[in-house]
Amino acid sequence: MGPKKRHPMLGDLFQQDLIDQINLAHPLVKQAMLVDWSAFEGSWAGFFPPKKGRPATPTRLVAGLLYLQHT
Repeated sequence: MGPKKRHPMLGDLFQQDLIDQINLAHPLVKQAMLVDWSAFEGSWAGFFPPKKGRPATPTRLVAGLLYLQHT
């Protein structure tokens, strides 16, 4: 089963968005903005059967963790 589709979240009066909490000048944040995440999803989609097993871990999380593991 592929990753679940993300739904846009409605703003909450008392909760701050993550983008407002992180340091946009951090090197990993800058690098994440340069990566074409849809290319990863497209190339890795064949490894995740659409209807079997539990939902897959989000592609961006897996790619990010693999990057951090090897740096």
